[in-house]
Amino acid sequence: MRYFKCENLIEALGLLADPDTRFPLLAGGTDLIVQWRMGGRMPEGVIDIGALEEIRLIIQRENVIEIGAAVTHSMLIESNIVRRYCPVLVDACRTVGAVQIQNRGTIGGNIVNASPAGDTPPVLMAFDAKVELANLSGRRHVPLREFYLSYRKTALKPDELLTRIIIPKHGPDEKAGFYKIGTRKAQAISKVALCVRAKIAGGAVNDIAIALGSVAPTAVRAPKTEAFLKGKKLDSFAVDEAKRTLAAEIAPIDDIRSTADYRRFVAENLLARYLEKASDAF
Repeated sequence: MRYFKCENLIEALGLLADPDTRFPLLAGGTDLIVQWRMGGRMPEGVIDIGALEEIRLIIQRENVIEIGAAVTHSMLIESNIVRRYCPVLVDACRTVGAVQIQNRGTIGGNIVNASPAGDTPPVLMAFDAKVELANLSGRRHVPLREFYLSYRKTALKPDELLTRIIIPKHGPDEKAGFYKIGTRKAQAISKVALCVRAKIAGGAVNDIAIALGSVAPTAVRAPKTEAFLKGKKLDSFAVDEAKRTLAAEIAPIDDIRSTADYRRFVAENLLARYLEKASDAF
């Protein structure tokens, strides 16, 4: 196996630009190495980008925070910027594997791995985050909800590298919540993950974003449920109808971790938990 340890981002992009050196990217390796050990095809080489300082930064700007793709889950948990402006991302990162995985695994890897059970994509989707994709020709920004094309498929081109995640700041008038249900409290792949971000005033929903994992081939938003809730007073009728709308909107599957019916039941009840708690908070 050929091994390239990149000194800077331009070097990494140059390797991806050449079909002869367009090998898988290695950052934390917590997904890639597991896939190889489970019988996945071993590549002829790897491009190690884990130490690139350009993509290991967390930056606060006026209305957004920017997170480098090689930032680890532990770095996110410890970041005062993330704790202040997107605290539910910290909540999600705390559910990723064990501490050893959090120390090695990166947010960029969690995104491009494109697992429907990924822990951070529902949060990023609920916050209307964008990903920055770069190649030698330039950079482009893609909303995360458009980045996932289908199961394990993304909009990332063969010569592109995910460099940054751009997240609008959590507003002072917003209430966000992240929930994950798995077999255990730690080191568990999610059966259902849900993130909701909303503006609620006078007991009514002014705006809301709902994103889920493990209920479709990719992480998804729930636009029909969002549309139903906007402008609604959060009484018992609205909450019950929102639950029914969400259960009809998602498309979970039966697999070794859970059944479709169970996932629907859990998703709708997690939404109800958020709505009831959020209405009390406001």
